[in-house]
Amino acid sequence: MRKIFLFLLSITLMTSCNIKQEETLSRLVLSDSILNETISALQSQNPDCSPEFIERGVRHASSLWWATDGNENEFKTFCLENFVASDEERSKLFEKLDNYFETLFGHFNWMSLKLQVPVHLKYDEILPVDEMFSGYNPSAHLLNDLYDNKIAFIVALNFPFYSLQEKEDQGKNWSRKEWAYSRMGDIFTSRIPSELGQNFAKVQAETDIYISQYNIHAGKLINEEGVKIFPDDMVLLSHWNLRDEIKANYPLEEIGLEKQKMLYRVMCHIIEQTIPQNVIDNPNLDWHPYTNEVSQNGTKEEAQPEPDTRYQKLLDNFIALKAMDEFSPLNTYIRRHFEADMEIAQPQVEELFVKFMSSDVLKEIGKLISNRLGRDLQPFDIWYDGFKARSTINEDLLSEKTRKLYPEADALEKDIQNILIKLGYSKERSKEISDKITVEPARGSGHAWGAAVKGMKSYLRTRIPDNGMDYKGYNIAVHELGHNVEQTISLYDMDYYMMNGVPNTSFTETLAFIFQRRDLFLLDINDPNPLNEAYRTLDLVWSAYEIMGVSLLDMRVWKWLYENPNCNKTELKENVIRISKEIWSEYYAPVFGIDNSPVLAIYSHAISYPLYLSAYAYGHIIEFQIEQYLKNNNFAQTVDRIYQLGRLTPNHWMNQAVGSDIDIMPMLEAGREALEKVL
Repeated sequence: MRKIFLFLLSITLMTSCNIKQEETLSRLVLSDSILNETISALQSQNPDCSPEFIERGVRHASSLWWATDGNENEFKTFCLENFVASDEERSKLFEKLDNYFETLFGHFNWMSLKLQVPVHLKYDEILPVDEMFSGYNPSAHLLNDLYDNKIAFIVALNFPFYSLQEKEDQGKNWSRKEWAYSRMGDIFTSRIPSELGQNFAKVQAETDIYISQYNIHAGKLINEEGVKIFPDDMVLLSHWNLRDEIKANYPLEEIGLEKQKMLYRVMCHIIEQTIPQNVIDNPNLDWHPYTNEVSQNGTKEEAQPEPDTRYQKLLDNFIALKAMDEFSPLNTYIRRHFEADMEIAQPQVEELFVKFMSSDVLKEIGKLISNRLGRDLQPFDIWYDGFKARSTINEDLLSEKTRKLYPEADALEKDIQNILIKLGYSKERSKEISDKITVEPARGSGHAWGAAVKGMKSYLRTRIPDNGMDYKGYNIAVHELGHNVEQTISLYDMDYYMMNGVPNTSFTETLAFIFQRRDLFLLDINDPNPLNEAYRTLDLVWSAYEIMGVSLLDMRVWKWLYENPNCNKTELKENVIRISKEIWSEYYAPVFGIDNSPVLAIYSHAISYPLYLSAYAYGHIIEFQIEQYLKNNNFAQTVDRIYQLGRLTPNHWMNQAVGSDIDIMPMLEAGREALEKVL
């Protein structure tokens, strides 16, 4: 998963003014006359400066100026005293601001990382004070201070904001420094009360704790014959480990199918909130998912269903984010996430996903999977894993190998350099990157948390049981390592701090997927099958199909929330299930032959990371295009080059990386060709 700090930072950068909402009427709307006077005066003072640039800076600064900042004349005076006209002086100002913001953002990132150690890492019991500190956002008042001391207005005046469309239209002619100037202009685009950002951080922390402890003790599950079919010590975090255990059971035929059906039933109980509350993260109770009875030592126990807590957490996130709407020119969280964070409009994303999921190629791949399985497809076959080389290998054997290699976090950290060398990095370059990454044992499934200032490390937090890292954990850890490599390159090898990172989270997910697909290669397990390339393509198309449906559900649920902002948690649950079944029936039933499955609603991301899932789906599209490019280019050199491009807009980045726009058609066409090869 993408480093969480970037998600929180995108909220923090919108928070600024420590006022109560009823005081917002004190905002000062500057008159056209004072704006025109200010613009004219600046043009007279600076005849060689572009009139359009002067007007853009003044109007952008005025959009952020409130009554508490001064009257109209004070605004005019501020602009006349602080506008920087010459390119040389603007460059000097930029370099200073670039350095100061790296110091501020980087160290607040480090503080957030440290404050969340107790809830993120596998150490002691979580105490109430741990939850309080994990929900505290130390940077919540940062931009408030920057407005108070007028630094924000110096930035807005001299590095004004450019819209997404303007970046798309003009960006191809910009220099790297001009791109960096535009990214500095993205910092101050709206003023949102800091208490709203603080509240969202608290909601996020509470949700993260809820999700990180949502463990299902698979060894306590009892089938219809009253038999336990999973290892006694198997604990599966929802949804990640439940999904991965379904994937792991494809080679096991009948017993594997029985396990998959049971886990699907567990998922349905979680989605529908019929899961007994007392079996969640409880190693002492047996649970019969088919009858939904709970017992201990053969004696039936009373059990109440989880009281729609899952949907209350989602609703809490919505309420916290919606409260910011009136303070932003992008007046819904949906717009802020897609137009500002992803830099692509939500309707375009949805249209792209719908077009992909409507392709007849998916029906043909579904028929192939059904034939390979020797049975009709089941809803959980959205996670069919049989195209991968590992699908023919007993996962117990893989886990035996990974446990020996990585009995604890330190062992993985020490091996990162060797992993990078296997991927084609030189000894020197692999050491340079690996020295900036540290590994820690996660309480939940794990995540990659990147550094935000040079001199600090990125953190790979991954789940490592007491008996060592199993294959599921290893597979996820390799994914997170891809994030860490991106985070390191796009910070330490960047020409300007304002350009650090990637266009949006899809691009870091891309590298994470690329690393993850090489997990067996990194274990020195190779399959010489000449059809491997075709199978990899089919696997990628099927994976994109799965996650696009989940992402579509995420988007449509948020649209429903905005249409029904006063709903309660039970109403939300009912409509999430309804929408998930509708999407299934429209885009999956034609392939699976089964209507009304709610399985798309199982993803934990939809609860804890609002609208994040689209990054995975978009990432698969980008991944395919980069993988195609990597076929004819050196892996390590290409990864270094393209992740030094930084925060261009998505299409500008892709054109410089691989020479083409982001497009689903190459993947679908490759899927057709792959089918012809394997049939």
